[in-house]
Amino acid sequence: MHRLTGVTRHYPWGSRTKLAQLRGEEGPTQQREAELWFGAHPAAPATIDNTPLTEIIAADPTYALGEKVSACFDGQLPFLVKILAADEPLSLQAHPSKLQAKEGFARENDAGIPLDAAERNYRDDTHKPEVIVALSRFEALTGFRPVDKTRQLFDVLNLPELEHYTAILDGAATDHDEAEAIDENSNLRALFTTWITIPHTARAALIDAIVAASVAHLDRGDWISEILEVVVDLNERYPGDAGVLGALLLNHVVLEPGEALYTEAGQLHAYLEGIGVEVMANSDNVLRGGLTSKYVDVPELVRVLNFRENPDPRIGRDAQGTYDAPVDEYRLRRLELAAGEQETVDSDGPMIVLCVKGSFDGIAAGEAAWIPAGDDAQQLTAGDEGAELFIATA
Repeated sequence: MHRLTGVTRHYPWGSRTKLAQLRGEEGPTQQREAELWFGAHPAAPATIDNTPLTEIIAADPTYALGEKVSACFDGQLPFLVKILAADEPLSLQAHPSKLQAKEGFARENDAGIPLDAAERNYRDDTHKPEVIVALSRFEALTGFRPVDKTRQLFDVLNLPELEHYTAILDGAATDHDEAEAIDENSNLRALFTTWITIPHTARAALIDAIVAASVAHLDRGDWISEILEVVVDLNERYPGDAGVLGALLLNHVVLEPGEALYTEAGQLHAYLEGIGVEVMANSDNVLRGGLTSKYVDVPELVRVLNFRENPDPRIGRDAQGTYDAPVDEYRLRRLELAAGEQETVDSDGPMIVLCVKGSFDGIAAGEAAWIPAGDDAQQLTAGDEGAELFIATA
């Protein structure tokens, strides 16, 4: 078992207090700390004694990963562990499938777009199914809400400016879906594509009307008032942005500590506020559609989006604390230990053990350990304050 030093990423939506508080430090920090990466992604590999984890794995993939994982994932660590800390909303975004990532990465390479270019969509050839587990109250928009509920929301707003778009949602033919079978998925596609591509002036006028109508419904005390509060807030931060309209179509989810969301390929989402542990396939591919100053590629986003309704994107965990994510690249387990309590962990693949509260074996909150596949079973021992751990395995 080796101490793994993570890499802090600084983004405008990050927090000056959340990661500092997790580490037991006084804030605020000078820069916004958005993500702390523990993994072997080429963009920001974690280190062991100042040696990048990428180099350690490359030197002996079989020992680091185990024969099975090394063979299945071409000698690469297949998952990436992060702590995400958001004080402001992240961009409205989605991640590509495996096939889309491979094709997009090759296409942008052939076009000669540098990997670190602002206009780059695909920074690797991997998909990015991800799980986020809340460490605090965590708020997100994720997955298209069932269309019947969105119709209910539109009915409450009762806006003449929405009538045309309600007709699209109800299946009226548009330039975007004339050749498609009319169903809920294609209706969502048609409406979202219309909203994200209408001229800015028209979009801003529509959003202004929606926000003005929303104010009268903020005290309903139900899911409609909650989503309208989000819409009003997003418009204050990003006036007239297409992401404000996108929020009207998505599930608004609030997680309590220990609860989790799963985001599959093509699932539109935007994390809004909170701190959590993320584990994902080892990728940094993001297609953005709004709520950001970064590069937005609308046609590419729409191409990868999955417009299926998603009534509840939450996932549960089993009796051992393992989250029910339907992916091959990783498994994530939450483990709580009392002071001095021990837990033996073993795997035929690599493990990253992240501490988010207390300590274990001298590793404190905000730190992690790397356990290569070739090591024997490890006994984890909690410190005097106990420990809350997240164990990622392949």
